[in-house]
Amino acid sequence: MKNISKVIDRCQFSKKKDLIKILSLGFLPGVNQMHKIGSQNNYENFFPTNLVYSPSSKLFQIDNILDKKILFPKSYPYTSSTTKILRENFKNLFEETNKLFKLKSNDLVVDIGSNDGNLLEKFKNCRVLGVTPEKIGLQAIKKGIPTIIDYFNSNVSNKILKKYGKAKIITATNVFAHIDNIDKLLKSILKILKKDGVFISESHYFLSLVNTLQYDTIYHEHLRYYTVSSLIKIFNKYGLKIIKVKKIPTHGGSIRVYATRENLKLKIHPSVKLAIEKEKKGLSKNKLNNFKNLVVKSKINLLSKLQKIRKVNKTVFAVGAPSRATTLVNFVGLDETIVECVCEIKGSHKINHYLPGTRIPILPEEIIFKKKPDYLLILSWHISKEIINNLKRRGFKGKFIVPLPKVKILS
Repeated sequence: MKNISKVIDRCQFSKKKDLIKILSLGFLPGVNQMHKIGSQNNYENFFPTNLVYSPSSKLFQIDNILDKKILFPKSYPYTSSTTKILRENFKNLFEETNKLFKLKSNDLVVDIGSNDGNLLEKFKNCRVLGVTPEKIGLQAIKKGIPTIIDYFNSNVSNKILKKYGKAKIITATNVFAHIDNIDKLLKSILKILKKDGVFISESHYFLSLVNTLQYDTIYHEHLRYYTVSSLIKIFNKYGLKIIKVKKIPTHGGSIRVYATRENLKLKIHPSVKLAIEKEKKGLSKNKLNNFKNLVVKSKINLLSKLQKIRKVNKTVFAVGAPSRATTLVNFVGLDETIVECVCEIKGSHKINHYLPGTRIPILPEEIIFKKKPDYLLILSWHISKEIINNLKRRGFKGKFIVPLPKVKILS
């Protein structure tokens, strides 16, 4: 059998053997390896999942890299357009970019990991091009958004240069931490970036992850967990400088980073220095030890509460099956005897599959109103307010369990 994962003992960026273990989540499945309900699977792959830190690069990362075909299969079930907070964020990204850099109609905007074209359809005033390996990219083409259905790499960047020319803006939203080889990735980006071009990345922000106990965002799709300090180190090697950063609410707490070539005479926004200062205070050795202890306590507390609920024969359904749900459910040790099913919105490609690593079925959310469970466990807890308000408005009368940052039961 082909080797589908590799454990690393060196930093993904600096290549130094200086990795320090911060947290272990045990063995977890690939978050996008979904099996149809009723299928009889003889096995499912589980992989070690450790969060480690490299002092030489200031980079937090996982120490096991999975084959990209497992991480992002052609049938990749994620669709960015279905999430309201992402639609609003992409609108904001377009407006902010347009205001800062005065985009012209002939400027090219390239989106790496463009999915269904949700971001690019906002850039109606420019030429646009998406790159995504999943079949979902065909939806973008139907919308009139030119899209290359492939993994972004050197060959694809050569094709872009030849057919479209260099880009004024290159975006990588929630994908810059997902691609294995940073060196090849940034060289491919620089190849197609104009001299006065801007590279904009959005990634989970490690400081937010620690502050809000988001251990559930640690899984193999996320190879690296960036801070502004680590990104400065990485970009500096490739002649890039960070000119502005902005905390954004997507995925429970992300950071938007604007980077240009070093020789471009643009002022560095005060947000960059401020972020570095906050990281020094918020990611000390004591804070990281405390984070690890709180993760373990959170696991025990959630499992204990759910077991008490089930002992008195109350029913529990879950709501939302984002990738982070796989980490939480498998790490805590939940199964179909505790959580009867996971409910997803209509149109989700995950419906009629099992949540990875379990036999918990993912079903349309209409079942909530037919079976009326006593409790709903909100696995998409980072948008719990939106979900709870929506379900209450539609007539759900039971209680809600919000698992993180602290377990809360709400009426």
